[in-house]
Amino acid sequence: MSDAQSHDQPEPYALPEPLEEKSVLAHRGKLFIAVGVFVLALGYLGFTAFQGASAYYLTVGELVAKGDSAYDKNLRVNGKLIPVSFERDASGTLIHFSLTDGLETIDAVYNGLVPDLFFNEHSEILLEGTYDSNALFDAQAIIVKCPSKYQAAEETT
Repeated sequence: MSDAQSHDQPEPYALPEPLEEKSVLAHRGKLFIAVGVFVLALGYLGFTAFQGASAYYLTVGELVAKGDSAYDKNLRVNGKLIPVSFERDASGTLIHFSLTDGLETIDAVYNGLVPDLFFNEHSEILLEGTYDSNALFDAQAIIVKCPSKYQAAEETT
């Protein structure tokens, strides 16, 4: 081939070396930014979900002792029902009652069905909800624990 023939054929187009390198780095940078934003968003969502789901477990006396610092936080309170305090509204599902640990007492309100063992004198009641500045516990859930089921029966001789 002569020199004239080699100039007639177009050379394949190739990007200059620095432009190819910048293009790859730009794509990697965008990928790292996207992955970083995703990881941060996932971490934030996990943190807020954990904060919302966590609840302090307190006795009635511990809740009363906390005072203002316990207001409007998600809490779990353990106590026993004061039977004479139980009142049901005309609506049939809203109830007002008091819990005690033997020394302190709190008033509570709950809207929903009450478990059968709620009225057992040996049952421990665990309320989950919030405590407000009016010293009223707004229960979102009631769990009734009956320790008498798990205690050994006394032997009579």
